[in-house]
Formats: sequence, structure tokens, C-alpha cells
Amino acid sequence: NPLVAPGRETLFRSLDVRSLHLANRLVMSPMTRMGCPGGLPDEINRDYYAARAAGGTGLVVTEGIGVDHPTSVDHSAIPRLDGPESAAAWRVVTDAVHAAGGRILVQLLHAGRYGYTPWSKSASNKKSPITPFGTRAMSTKDVEKTIRDYANSARLAKEAGYDGVEIMGSEGYLINQFLAARTNDRTDRFGGSAEKRMTLPREIARAVRDAAGDDFLVLYRISVADLVDNSQTFEEIATLAQHLQGDVSMFNSGIGWHEARIPTIVTSVPRAAFAWATGKLRAEVDIPVIASNRINTPEVGEQIIADGLADMVSMARPLLADPDFVKKAQAGRADLINTCIACNQACLDH
Repeated sequence: NPLVAPGRETLFRSLDVRSLHLANRLVMSPMTRMGCPGGLPDEINRDYYAARAAGGTGLVVTEGIGVDHPTSVDHSAIPRLDGPESAAAWRVVTDAVHAAGGRILVQLLHAGRYGYTPWSKSASNKKSPITPFGTRAMSTKDVEKTIRDYANSARLAKEAGYDGVEIMGSEGYLINQFLAARTNDRTDRFGGSAEKRMTLPREIARAVRDAAGDDFLVLYRISVADLVDNSQTFEEIATLAQHLQGDVSMFNSGIGWHEARIPTIVTSVPRAAFAWATGKLRAEVDIPVIASNRINTPEVGEQIIADGLADMVSMARPLLADPDFVKKAQAGRADLINTCIACNQACLDH
């Protein structure tokens, strides 16, 4: 394989993160599919995730699962993990992924003011520009309950056979809303200074680690570039990462809020356009960091690893386009990959 250079980190070299062995450096990022009517997975979900594991993907992350279903998400067909019944349903999926040789995490999500419902809650009562609904400010008790919800979801994830969880802390969702002055005008311990606005993610990460134990992989999706006004500075992002790295195992890169006017995933965005931001964060922390956005060929992913910008790379739509992406690349047949062209026509816009 021409991509594999002796003595150099590559997409295909294994990586050990805490007690978890990953076969390679490629992560399948979450993609909301709204394919769980009633919130529980079926055989279609099982086969979908298992196919990506069988295709060689080192680490699979599910679509976001609401930690307080349905108030934390925006659609009844978004999956849930809220009790023994749902944990048992997801065990079928995790068993299939493990049987295919893969590893799987569940993304824990709270949409906050992005929730497409009239009962959404956020750090403050500032309406999202991308939903028709207003939002109410969470009380201090609401916030503390949300922290417990994350911890409970992590316990259930372990019961369901997951290898870990991803905490969704970017793209303008609830945790990101608490971090930015543009959406957080609170006066309790969860708002005020930049340091106090970091209280929620820090307490969530601590609660998840306490609930799940040291052998569980906790991936935190951190916004490395908000791309909206009155948001986090890079210094604040780096400080948050340094606070979190004692409790989390890895960082995944989130790019831009959903309301940002700067494009991040369409065809016009250059390949790996935001890998520099991941590389900047990687220099500030001591745990593995994952690059994301507009990485759609093995060659681009390989270059990011070789340049030292990230320890792993994540792909979403490319693995929707071709579940055998890794196997084909590793066999030296990248020319056979059904390449995602970022048109968004079937997978996102419709």
C-alpha cells in the first residue's frame, strides 16, 4: 500500500486509548438519521453500524442520542437510551459491531435551543435563529438534573455493551450554548466569567467518568472553532480542554455552530480546511485528538496524520457513501472507493 510508510504514523496503524485497542486511526462520526421510530433501534440500525465495522472502520460513533428523551432532542425517531428496555435494544447493535471486529461509542446529546420543539431549554432564553421555537432558560436545578442525565446515560451505555460515549460539546448544542457569552447570560455558578461558563462541561465530564469507570472511553467533541460572534476564544477553548483531559480519553473536533454563516461541509470547502484548528489544539493537550470536516479520501486523512495535526481522523458522509472505505484503502485500492462529493442532496438536505 503506497500510503503506508515504514516508521511513520498512518491511518492504518493501531492506537491504544486507555484500555481500548483501536485497529486503525479512522473514526466514523455521528450522523443523525432519524431512523428509530419510537426511539429504539431495529435490524436496519444493527446492520448499518455493523457494516461500517466490517468494512474496517476503527471506531464507530452512533448518531446523537438524547440524554433526556424527548426534551433534549428534536424528533421522535431520534434514538433513546433511557432505561433497561433501550439498553437491551442497543445491546443487539453493539454485539453486531463487536462481532464484526469493531468498536462503538454512543454520542450523548442535548440540543438545548436547537431542539425543534416548543419545550426546548437552554442556558438563557435567547431564541435560536434556525428554529421557529423560542426557548426557556434552565433553572439551576434543571442544569443539575441534566448533569445527572448524562451520567445515567453513560451507565446505560455501559450496560448496553458500548465501548464508550462521545459527549457532544460542539456545533452550538447545549454545552456549547453554556460556553459562549452570546447564549449564556446566567448569574448562577454556570454563567458569568469564561471560567464559570466552563462549569457545565467540566461537571458533565466528571459525572460521566464517575458513572462509567476508568476503563470506559470518554470522547469529548470540543468546538475548536465556533465561527460565530461573541463566542469562545481559542485561549478559552484550550483552557477548557486542559480542564477536561483528566476525565476524558480523547477529543473530537467540532467545527462551527449550525447557525454559523461560514460553510464547513459543502463541496466548496477545501479538503481538510479546518485541520489546522485541530493541530493547534493538539499542541495544548496530552491526550489523542481527532480531526474532522471535509476529509473524504484516504490520502487526505493520511496527510493529516503524517503532518502531526491529529492522532485520528473522522469521516461521516464518506462512510455513508462507502462502508468498505477502510478495507479498500488498506488494500491499496482507493480507486474503488465510492467517494463522497459533499453534495448533501440525499443524506442531509432531504
